[in-house]
Amino acid sequence: MDWIASLHGLVGGVLIGLSAVWLMGALGRIAGISGIIGGLITQRPKGDSAWRVAFLAGLISGPLLVMAVGGGLGNVAGVPGAVIGEPAGGVPLMLLAGLLVGVGTGLGSGCTSGHGVCGLARLAPRSMAATAMFLVTAIATVYVVRHVMGGGV
Repeated sequence: MDWIASLHGLVGGVLIGLSAVWLMGALGRIAGISGIIGGLITQRPKGDSAWRVAFLAGLISGPLLVMAVGGGLGNVAGVPGAVIGEPAGGVPLMLLAGLLVGVGTGLGSGCTSGHGVCGLARLAPRSMAATAMFLVTAIATVYVVRHVMGGGV
């Protein structure tokens, strides 16, 4: 077991939790990324965009700061020297998958961060159902890709 990678995941999880608690405590808002971006792009309520821009800037600048101080991005590809590897189905399939995720967050009224982190912490029944569906869908997708289509590692 890679204890350093586990420690990084633990620290990252704690930081995500703290940011969600801070956003809820300071502004009464849920730290759901799809809602934050959606509100910034489509709704544009007056006086509501500054915190959204700051939150998204933090999401982007955090990893850049870690890289700047020599932390790297980590190796999630499982191949020495690789960071994330090539998209398994190519760039067009990756773009289609991203589009489908966006549609899914719209249909589900939120994303894994909003439902899984914030909604479960609030014991919201809708978030429990959504998170269960995320997990079932992920398990089914991995099964189909690895065992039916013959892909994956």
